[in-house]
Amino acid sequence: MRILVLIYEYPPIGGGGGKAAQEICEGLAKRGHELQVLTSHFGDLPRLDENPNLMIRRIEVHRKQAFRAGLNTMLSYVLAASRQGVKIAREWKPDVLHVHFAVPCGAAAWWVNRVTHIPYVLTAHLGDVPGGSPQKTARWFRWVKPFTPPIWKNAARVVAVSQYTRQLALEHYPVEICVIPNGVDLQGVKPSHIEPHTPPRLVFAGRFVEQKNPLQIIRTLAQLADLPWSCTLAGDGALRQEMEAEINSHHLQDRFDLPGWVMPEQVLECYAESDILFMPSRTEGLSVVGVEALAMGLAMVLGKAGGNLELVEQGENGYLVDPDDTAGFVKALRGLLDDPDRLRSARLKSRVMAERFDVQRVVDAYEQLFKEVVAQQ
Repeated sequence: MRILVLIYEYPPIGGGGGKAAQEICEGLAKRGHELQVLTSHFGDLPRLDENPNLMIRRIEVHRKQAFRAGLNTMLSYVLAASRQGVKIAREWKPDVLHVHFAVPCGAAAWWVNRVTHIPYVLTAHLGDVPGGSPQKTARWFRWVKPFTPPIWKNAARVVAVSQYTRQLALEHYPVEICVIPNGVDLQGVKPSHIEPHTPPRLVFAGRFVEQKNPLQIIRTLAQLADLPWSCTLAGDGALRQEMEAEINSHHLQDRFDLPGWVMPEQVLECYAESDILFMPSRTEGLSVVGVEALAMGLAMVLGKAGGNLELVEQGENGYLVDPDDTAGFVKALRGLLDDPDRLRSARLKSRVMAERFDVQRVVDAYEQLFKEVVAQQ
């Protein structure tokens, strides 16, 4: 098959949705399918990356930050991808389109479909669903939502990355939605050891924004200063200065490392040096950060929200805690930090649970879905 992929964020820029898309694209390319990815240009990235069966085309959208796309950037992507998508579709003649994120990319897929009649499969990641990430998108959906139903209705198939994302989408769009989780390469992403570090090490990776609730990490760990630990906060965003001030106010500068925005392979390096993923998110679809942390055998202490519920067996590989329950996070972490045997057991359980998210299963599911869509044309 030939598959044209529309996604406004694709590694090395953007968050977990782009990483999930990359895993799918590379998996399909290895199976002999031909793919072209139409994504956003940023900085000095090459406009064209050619790999076996996988071509990455980056279009100008005037993106200013690697970790954040503003509304103007998204609109620029929709306009540019609509034009370029039609051109590529007419010249290259793909069998199917795969679009990630109903907003903004779905609008471009809808337009390409209207002009060329090539069917598209829509994958929703949560932030593109009304109410999925209210801190980030509530204002946008006030005026965008009336224009979104045709995007969902005209898709040949709709996929959600978690049961939570599916249920939320069904509240707004009466269409059939299946669930295919984000995946991880269990052969390439695996721990070299499970034995806890001394002292234990915690890690967070993601955007420093309200949705991810990173200030809770600092406030929680400040109440655990009597125990030995260190913490890496990998990422960047609007809350960085406030986080640095919070760390300074508790005199914990020597306990925290803030390396800034890091590449996906560097995130895995952080995981290899860590024992616990501490991610007190307020909302999540199915975090690629979380799935990769499972594969790396990290204990999980996560906000009780959305797709996080699919990553934790309470008391087995970690704990789910209400995002605003500082005392609950303190209790959960104290039990892991103060008990190496419990920490080791949680890490082993996470690695076992990661098998549910084997990327080969994910690629199998998408490959079958695309074949069904093409066969119906």
